[in-house]
Amino acid sequence: MVKTLVNKQKIKAIAFYLPQFHPIPENDKWWGKGFTEWTNVAQAKPVFPGHYQPHIPADLGFYDLRLEETRIAQAELARQYGIHGFCYYHYWFNGKMLLERPFNEVLASGKPDFPFCLCWANENWTRAWDGKEKDVLMRQDYNKEDDREHIKSLLSAFDDARYIRIDGKPLFLVYRTELLPYPKHTTEIWREEAYKAGLGELYLANVQSLGRYGNPEEIGFNASVEFAPDWNCLGPFQNRSKLRQFLKSVNKNYKVFFDHRVYSYDKLITNMLGKTLPNFKLYRCVTPSWDNSPRRQTCATILSGSTPGKYQMWLEKVINQTENINSLDEKIIFINAWNEWAEGCHLEPDQIYGHQYLQATFNALKGD
Repeated sequence: MVKTLVNKQKIKAIAFYLPQFHPIPENDKWWGKGFTEWTNVAQAKPVFPGHYQPHIPADLGFYDLRLEETRIAQAELARQYGIHGFCYYHYWFNGKMLLERPFNEVLASGKPDFPFCLCWANENWTRAWDGKEKDVLMRQDYNKEDDREHIKSLLSAFDDARYIRIDGKPLFLVYRTELLPYPKHTTEIWREEAYKAGLGELYLANVQSLGRYGNPEEIGFNASVEFAPDWNCLGPFQNRSKLRQFLKSVNKNYKVFFDHRVYSYDKLITNMLGKTLPNFKLYRCVTPSWDNSPRRQTCATILSGSTPGKYQMWLEKVINQTENINSLDEKIIFINAWNEWAEGCHLEPDQIYGHQYLQATFNALKGD
């Protein structure tokens, strides 16, 4: 059994956390009674030879995040393998919140006693699962009044002793700042309300999730958080002509492969590590894998060739870079993700790899 990582480690690893694993009335209406993320996960199938699907959970099973015991077990497992805290996705639509119950209960109960921060996933909800402006289920409507009400709703979370801070400032992420019509005005309102509540300064970070990003300070943010995979670093599709020949040779229908985009995990690592670092604060991110084919029947993005060893090497290099560049309180890296099961990027144990990706995380953080 692995020993819990001592608190002397300098690097703090924060894992993105998806609260989708419990039913809500809206998902019942849109997708069918009892829908959760597990619905997509359980029905996934491989789409070409060697494709790893479905991902079936091991230790924690097909859990329900309404259960306190589940949330405590997740935190205990994460702590055991050196994860500093979770970054919970937060869904706010002009006063309407979705999937808020797990985090609200964490906040109200004080359990688990495990660090956390929030990331506002500010995309429209659509049937395409990609945030695009078509067949919209829940729409964002940005305005100053909503900016004020939104941040006021978060002040109790920011004031919690478990909330992750940088230089004493609560860390709050925004997934897609390019969707904010006046981001600097938004951040000014947020900071004003935090000061009025006696919380002092906020530490705001934009996630480099889609598109290209400039200096976050120009839009009122303190820093950026890299997202993995970086879509600009995927490289070319894998050689389809060779795959077509192989699939024909074994009498397989190769059309299904051409419905998706398959990329090399090794190439992604090379390209992301080879990026020129910007002249602003950037927190690096890694992912154990990526495969959103459980969510998408066509045009899924699939990384092939991931292994715990490759992931550990990538994480080690990002840790070394962060150690050398960032100041003491900013030695933070992000991992995508703790439990994104329908996107194939989860540290939680599955029935194929077990604890291997968790152990690789532990080894990298410990410096073995």
